[in-house]
Formats: sequence, structure tokens, C-alpha cells
Amino acid sequence: MRVFLSPPMMNGDDERRLVGEAFDSNYIAPCGPMVDLFEREAAERFGFRQTLATVSGTTALELLARALEIRPGDKIIVSDLTFIGSVAAFVSLGAEPVFVDSDPATWCMDPNLLAEALKRYPQAKAVIATDLYGQSCDIDALAACCDAYGTKLIVDAAESVGATYRGRPSGRGAWAAIYSFNGNKIITTGGGGMLLSDDEAMMALCRKLASQAREPFPWYEHERVGTYGRLGNIPAAIGVGQLRHLEDALRDKAAVWDAWQTRFASRPWIHPMPTADYGVPNRWLTTVTLEGVDPFKVVEALVAKGIEARPLWKPMRLQPVFRACDAVCSGVDEALFQSGLCLPSGRNLAPETMDEIVQLLDSIACQ
Repeated sequence: MRVFLSPPMMNGDDERRLVGEAFDSNYIAPCGPMVDLFEREAAERFGFRQTLATVSGTTALELLARALEIRPGDKIIVSDLTFIGSVAAFVSLGAEPVFVDSDPATWCMDPNLLAEALKRYPQAKAVIATDLYGQSCDIDALAACCDAYGTKLIVDAAESVGATYRGRPSGRGAWAAIYSFNGNKIITTGGGGMLLSDDEAMMALCRKLASQAREPFPWYEHERVGTYGRLGNIPAAIGVGQLRHLEDALRDKAAVWDAWQTRFASRPWIHPMPTADYGVPNRWLTTVTLEGVDPFKVVEALVAKGIEARPLWKPMRLQPVFRACDAVCSGVDEALFQSGLCLPSGRNLAPETMDEIVQLLDSIACQ
């Protein structure tokens, strides 16, 4: 049986019951009462005034890009070590990204380098900082940099649902945050995301844009171009059940992380991702750097055994599509990519599978 990095896990019959309620209501699409319930319970759990459930985290970013009226040539400042979705929604509207390297103590955007980037590009329309592998970025430090230039701070918290920063849910303290409920995230709607903010006017605009920017007429009237981005009622029902068991998921992920740390303790050439002193990660993925061992070789060997593993994100500035873009770099991200590894972190990961993986790591290290 194949071992996945982070497979979804349902919680007994809760999601099944809620999906059944959605079917019984005959609200299948486009929205429905489960969407309203999911948004309401998410706002309550994460402490934002407004939430908008979307078909993906990338769609939530696209709505923000449209709300900011991104135009060709506008500069945005983005984490260099991230998934391309953090960038694509803005670039598709013509924005020019400037990539900022990571702080080695957190692997998230370095606030000092952000200050340098903003000094170079004070007209930047937004800063998009990524919470990496379940760990929050240093929101307060990044926000202070942005406030000095009147720049909007967006936190791509796709990977950090349930994590905290100085006691606050991930993303709190930014102008806006986005979450992902993709199939491999700590909780899932099968595919989906959420936009969260306290800016009620912006959220009202995004809600309108997510429904094709339709004006309040009996017919379809449009004064601007929107998109369709609302989550459906069936996946929202799954999301309600998943959200109600988020604490269980956090507990299980922490246990998997601890089990990995026990195995790493006797292997000083394996270095776990550092834990920032300002928050509690959700431990979405167990990520490490390897000393003297080629992570790409490890990935190849594990995949051959039916065990999913992957390198860390390849820095955006090294992607062929972005090689002409500017960057403020220290070399941290490139070094992480060359030595980093993502290991299976499913909530029900078997101890025997962990042992098999570390034995394979040992065999490669001894070669």
C-alpha cells in the first residue's frame, strides 16, 4: 500500500452525516446553508470578522489580487520559498514579483530582507508572506515593515491552519490571510480554501467578485469582471466536520512529529526544521535538512518503495518562469532546497513505516 505525505482523514461518521444533511436539503450547488455554517464556524474558531469559503486557496489569492486592482507592471513582494500559487494569482494579472529569502531560524520570510525589498520598491502593492510547512511567519515584524510604507500584508497560511503566532491563529495581524483545505492539508474539504480578514469592505468586494461581480439587478448586470470562486455546499459540509475535529488533527500531527524526533535524536546528520519561538506550528509536514546525504537520492529511493517524499519547495527565483525577476536573497532558500526533505506525516503513519524510512536513510548515509 502506498504511503502518502499527508493523506486526508475523516472523523467517524461526522462528515458523512453533514454531507447527508446537505443532500437532504437539496442544496448541492452553488452555495447553501453548509457554506454559511462553515464560514461562520471558521470565523469563530480563527478570530476573523469575515471569512469567505472558496474553491481553492489560490482562488482566495486571486480575489485579493482583483480587489487590489493589480495592473501590469505593479510590484508585489513574495516569499521566495513557497508554492507557485502564492505568486500565480498576481502574476496572471500582470504583477511583477520580487522574491525575498528566508530567515534560517524559521524558514519563513526574513523581515530584515523584506525591509530591504520595500526600501528598493516602496510602491509595492502588496507583500505575500508564506507560512511554511505549518509554521507561521513573523507577522508582527513583517507588518511593521509594511506599515512603514502603507503596503498591504497578505499571509499565505495555506499550510498553517491551526497553528498559532503569539497566541493568535495563523494569519491574524495581517490585512488578509488565506487558508487551504486541499486534500493533503491538516483539514480538508477535498479541495477548497478560505479568505479571512477584518476588512469588511474588502471582504464584501471579494464576495461579490467571487460571484462573477454581479450587480443587484433582476438580470445579470456587470460593471466589472469577476470570477466564480465560491465553495460548494457538499465540500463545505465536509469542511464543517473537519473543522470541528481540528484539535484532534493538531494532537495527532504533534504526536507524529514527536515520533520522528525520537528517531532523529540518534542521527546528528538529520536536522529538523527549526521551531520559531513566537508560536506553535501545526506540524503539517515533518521537514528536515540532511547533512552529507543527497535528499534527491532519498526521494528517489523512497518513491521506489511506494513511499511518498519530496524535496523542499524549489525557490521561486530559480524557477525558469521567474528567472528574470528581482530578488533580495541571502542564499538560505537555495541551501534549504539542496539539502531539504519532506517526510510522510499522516495522522495514522505507522511506526514500522517510520522505522523503514530511517533505515533507508541510514543505508544511504553509509554509502
